[in-house]
Amino acid sequence: MEMQKNKHEGVKRKRGPAKSVCPYNKASALQQMRDVVLGAVHDIEQLLKLGRETHSCPYYATRLAIPPAQLVVLPYQMVLHEATRRAAGVQLKGQVLIIDEAHNLSDTLSCIHSAELSGAQLCRAHSQLIQYADRYKSRLKAKNLMYIKQILFVIEGLVRVLGGKVGQSPQSQATQPGTEMLTINNFLFKAQIDNINLFKVLQRYFEKSMISRKLGGFVEKYAGSGVTLHTHSCNNKENRRTEGLNRYLQTLQSNQNPGTEAEKVLSASPMMQVEGFFMALTNSNTDGRVVVHKQGSLSESSVKFLLLNPAVHFAQVLKECRAVIIAGGTMQPVSDFKQELLFSAGVVEERVTEFSCGHVIPPENILPLVLCSGPSGQELEFTFQNRDTPRMMDETGRILSNICNVVPGGVVCFFPSYDYSRRIISHWETSGTLTRLANKKKIFQEPKKANQVEQVLNEFSRCIQRCSADCSGLTGALLFSVVGGKMSEGINFSDDLGRCVVMVGMPYPNIKSPELQEKMSYLDRHLPHSQGRSPGQALIENLCMKAVNQSIGRAIRHRGDYSSIVLCDRRYSRPATLSKLPTWIKDRTTTHMTFGPAFAALRKYFCVRRKLNHFK
Repeated sequence: MEMQKNKHEGVKRKRGPAKSVCPYNKASALQQMRDVVLGAVHDIEQLLKLGRETHSCPYYATRLAIPPAQLVVLPYQMVLHEATRRAAGVQLKGQVLIIDEAHNLSDTLSCIHSAELSGAQLCRAHSQLIQYADRYKSRLKAKNLMYIKQILFVIEGLVRVLGGKVGQSPQSQATQPGTEMLTINNFLFKAQIDNINLFKVLQRYFEKSMISRKLGGFVEKYAGSGVTLHTHSCNNKENRRTEGLNRYLQTLQSNQNPGTEAEKVLSASPMMQVEGFFMALTNSNTDGRVVVHKQGSLSESSVKFLLLNPAVHFAQVLKECRAVIIAGGTMQPVSDFKQELLFSAGVVEERVTEFSCGHVIPPENILPLVLCSGPSGQELEFTFQNRDTPRMMDETGRILSNICNVVPGGVVCFFPSYDYSRRIISHWETSGTLTRLANKKKIFQEPKKANQVEQVLNEFSRCIQRCSADCSGLTGALLFSVVGGKMSEGINFSDDLGRCVVMVGMPYPNIKSPELQEKMSYLDRHLPHSQGRSPGQALIENLCMKAVNQSIGRAIRHRGDYSSIVLCDRRYSRPATLSKLPTWIKDRTTTHMTFGPAFAALRKYFCVRRKLNHFK
């Protein structure tokens, strides 16, 4: 009888080590912080401080506060991307949505729903998924294994399109350089994956199993604990399971120093990006294109999905919301905006109400000028054919030199591109123009690196502040910037930082770009022509003028601010171009065919401003 008894009866099993949990993720503390968050408006720093005081997570507490809140402020991505909205618990049904700074809404939608994968990412995802399936094959259901094999099959097809082969190091595989633009269907046929139902793979496996997150945790576990990148031996069972992962990680580590940031990135799982690309391929065949960009090696080659019709994703937002308010300080021109995002999404014109108002500054606080020629009579037309000529560069230098003679404080000069900025400044160094400019104002140049922008801007500001005291006769500072660069949007040149903004030429985008050419062709096929211009041509002009409006609007930042704007190109005098300027600038713009009257108006303007400031 004793032998028949359970030998473990009466013996308590020892508990294993307690699993570590986040001490800030407790329901009671989160609810307490949620109530505090709903009681008053807090910024991010205040939320962090409040989280420490209440011993709760600010992130999850604010998420709990979303349903009962009356006003929720979110970044673009969380509002415009359906999967992100769903993950954050944001419900748009019946809500009033206000989109601020909406001048770049179309580009933002296209970027959010576009996706790009490199050959290195594809090979890494393939290797990691194989190791995951091998490690847990005894626990996975047959259906899950089937979906994993389908994902592997699709990844192999994408690698084949890039001219590579799975199972070899992507850095050692050479490809024939070239770029190819394909429709979604043609791309699926070329990759030989048209027989895979991507909707079923995405909805039934990626979403329900959350394989992308699991694979990220799997790689983190084995790459961070016990797996060395140089392991060649497979003496035990555990090593055999991770042999492929070890071998692939070893190839990625080559030519990199240990501990570098690039190595940390390589250890992460790229399956999230693969999932995003799969999702992009489920778009309609007419709404997007796939760009196959082959470089010298497979690791540098890439496949990119380009969304041509952002309205297809914005339509869901318009459908769910009770009202959508699209606001911005420089929304002009709005014609293509309405055609591309509203009318294409099924919104009838009667539902669109357009409201525009003037600026808070009085009319005398701004002086916009269009220069058609320079001091020597040289006609100003900065086309690609003649903007690099020495006479055009010299004339631009003479214009800036005259402007610096009469404008106090800061002058910001915008060039169409970094390349042209480099060429014209190099020419001025040789001709001595840059030295003459430096004798009047201290010269600054916009850096290409984002982490250096604040430093340059601070030095620019400090120089202007001390110019009147100890700058040896200098009357301020001159900043060379680039349209579309780090300082053309989001930087405020208020007060003395920007008493004059000079726009050199018209910053038309590069029409040789395959993506832009495809976008123009798409618009020409699907949107109506107006005023004898195709929608593709209108897109180019509107992109140019939107960039101009963003740049010149940097100078006026409050109701007491004043500034002058000089547009150096005779093409700005065309009525169609002038109509694309913001109303508060267009109504006060004067065109000068010769330089003399324009310079006289500029000098008189600042003489009057000095007298007004003296009496104040």
